[in-house]
Amino acid sequence: MRKYLITLILLASIVYVSPVFAFGGCEENCQKCHSLNKQEVQQIFEKLQAPEAKVLDIKLSQLKGLWEVTLDNNGQTGIMYVGFSKKYIVAGPVFEVDTASNKSQESLQKINIEVQKYVDLSNVPLDNALLLGEKDARYKVIVFTDPDCPYCGKLHSELKKVIAESKDVAFYIKLVALPMHVDAGWKAESILCSRSLQLLEDNYEQKAIPKPGCKTKAVEDNNNLSKALDITGTPTMIMPDGLVVVGGRDAKTIIEMAEHPQKKEE
Repeated sequence: MRKYLITLILLASIVYVSPVFAFGGCEENCQKCHSLNKQEVQQIFEKLQAPEAKVLDIKLSQLKGLWEVTLDNNGQTGIMYVGFSKKYIVAGPVFEVDTASNKSQESLQKINIEVQKYVDLSNVPLDNALLLGEKDARYKVIVFTDPDCPYCGKLHSELKKVIAESKDVAFYIKLVALPMHVDAGWKAESILCSRSLQLLEDNYEQKAIPKPGCKTKAVEDNNNLSKALDITGTPTMIMPDGLVVVGGRDAKTIIEMAEHPQKKEE
C-alpha cells in the first residue's frame, strides 16, 4: 500500500479539514525550533517506497504544524504536507476559507512559473497530430496526452471549451503512451490509425474502442520526441511561444496563456 501513497498524493482532489493539532504546533517563528531538509524528505519517500520522487520545494505551510513539500514523481507535480514530528504526512489540497482559494494549487503554479522552460517549435513535427479546432487558427497549442491518463481526459474537456469560446486557438494533439499504462499504446495506435478525435473522446468517456486497424510508428515517434524535449508526464502543453506547461489548466487560463504569452526571460 505504501508504494502507492505518493500516487495518491498526486491524485488527491477532495476537500477536507486536516487535524493539524495532531502534528504539533508552535507560536510565532516556527523555524527557530523546527526544520525539514530535502534529505529528510527523500528518506520519507524511501519509507513510502517511492525513491524516484524528487523534492522541488520545502516551505512552512499556512497551517501551523505542517511543512508544505512540492514533489515531482515521474513528471507529475504534487503537494504534500509533513508534520513537524516528521511522523505524519497529509495530502492536499488546502483551501483558505475567507477567499475560497486553493492554496496548494497556487503553490504548484508558482513552482511552474519559477522553472519555466521553452522549446523550439520547429523541432515539433505536427504531421501525426490530431487537430482540435480550426486549421487556420492564429494560435497553435501542442498537447502531449495519453489515452489512459485521467488528467488528460479532464484537460481535453477544457480544450473543447476553449475552441467553443475562441476560434483563434487550435490544439495539435500528440498521443503518447506512458509505461505505467499498459493499454495506452494500442489505444493511441488505434486512434491515430483512424485519425479520429471521436475515438479519443470515446476513450476518455470510458467507452470501448476498437483495436488498431493499421501498423504505425506514430506513437513510438511521439514517445521519442517527448523524451528529446524532456517531457516526462502528461498532460503537457506547448504554447505558441514555446512555453512548456505541465499539467492541466482551465479553459480561461489556457486562452489567456495562448493569446497573451508572457515575455520570455533571457
